[in-house]
Amino acid sequence: MEDLLILIAVISIIFGILQIILFCKIWGMTNDIRDLRSEFIGGTDQWTLRKAILKGDKNRIAELLFNDMFYRIKKYYNDSIPDPDGCKKKALEEQISSLKKEYKKKYIKYGIEFPEAIDKIEKQEDIEKTRELAAAGYCTCTLQEDVANLYIVAKVCKGSHYAEVTIINRHTYITRIVKDDVVLFEAAVSEESSNYVDKSLLNVKDILEFANTVNIDDVREVLKRQIEMNSAIADEALMHPYGAQIGRTLLQVYGDDVKIRAKARAAAGSDARMGGCSMPVVINSGSGNQGMTVSLPVIEFAKSLFCTEEQLYRALVVSNLVAIHQKKYIGSLSAYCGAVSAACGSGAAITYLYGGTYEDISATIVNTIGNVGGIVCDGAKSSCAAKIASAVDAAILGHFLGRKHHWFQPGEGIVQKDVEGTIKSMGYIGRVCMEDTDKQILNIMIDQVKVD
Repeated sequence: MEDLLILIAVISIIFGILQIILFCKIWGMTNDIRDLRSEFIGGTDQWTLRKAILKGDKNRIAELLFNDMFYRIKKYYNDSIPDPDGCKKKALEEQISSLKKEYKKKYIKYGIEFPEAIDKIEKQEDIEKTRELAAAGYCTCTLQEDVANLYIVAKVCKGSHYAEVTIINRHTYITRIVKDDVVLFEAAVSEESSNYVDKSLLNVKDILEFANTVNIDDVREVLKRQIEMNSAIADEALMHPYGAQIGRTLLQVYGDDVKIRAKARAAAGSDARMGGCSMPVVINSGSGNQGMTVSLPVIEFAKSLFCTEEQLYRALVVSNLVAIHQKKYIGSLSAYCGAVSAACGSGAAITYLYGGTYEDISATIVNTIGNVGGIVCDGAKSSCAAKIASAVDAAILGHFLGRKHHWFQPGEGIVQKDVEGTIKSMGYIGRVCMEDTDKQILNIMIDQVKVD
């Protein structure tokens, strides 16, 4: 009996020591995080920050440091205007100088190189000079007729020297580089590339079959990135004022219902991206805005329905592929707003999460196209977030209409006898009918036409 009491006492002592050690470790971690948190006053996502620190992810820490620092610089500058007498000029310069010193210490602390772009910001004149050049028309822009739908020639000149780069068909496809009449690089103009994928066989029925049967491990990596990255930029936009603040406004005005959160987070991601946020996103059909539209509403509905990770992944397969399917008919660049095709994808995925059949999902797509299939694209800017909110709202409405067995009928406008016909008709409008609309929108944007 005495031996048993001694054993219990020893175990109790050991357990007590382990508790103390564990407490000290947790306390130390807490202090480390608290110390780091105190260094970030711009409102950086603390959970994201904690994960980066605990993982020792220097790239992520660098990204958060930069975003936080840039946010503060913008805030200092915005607070300094209007300043007609220049009274705030010196104070702004001192603030920026002090801020750079503060963050240089942090970069050194975490073994990260200080960004050169920030280091070059010396004084208010640097910012003002940029604004003056833009206002003075330091560059010109003209519309080239009778060329590929996506055709960009950028030319820079200094004295008698110049350099020129041509991009055709895809935003990243450089086909020609010229310097002072010497061709440095030239590539064949082609629709295809090394990563070209034939989308001609896509259809809604086969997309659903693929979503139901695909090995999740085959799509996990890309979808996990889509969830993490697109969610992170939405979080950033809901904490900081970007663009027209569509996402923040929706939540402030309309509340926290899942239908509001779904469109608010998608809009918020666009607020940030169009507002200059440097955080990465996973795209769809070559577009960051479309990538966020096909994913963020689906993620919100999956949360509200307590879906499993696998259910969310399969729904995102539906959303991404339905959006890509539509772009096959619309084309990579059109006056047709890509938010609509992306929202059709997210609406289809939301119906999928609710256990919707092929007919239900088809009804959601048709209802969405029949509602907002006509929003024009007039470039990438803050109003994209509002268009995303409208398109997602239409998709959610289309979903709930379909659940009540209500949908637009064949012959009503551009609605055809089935979902594939309706997708094709909308694609035809975007690709063919809106071709001249696209040209005129571009001419308006570069002040080449009189609109009165």
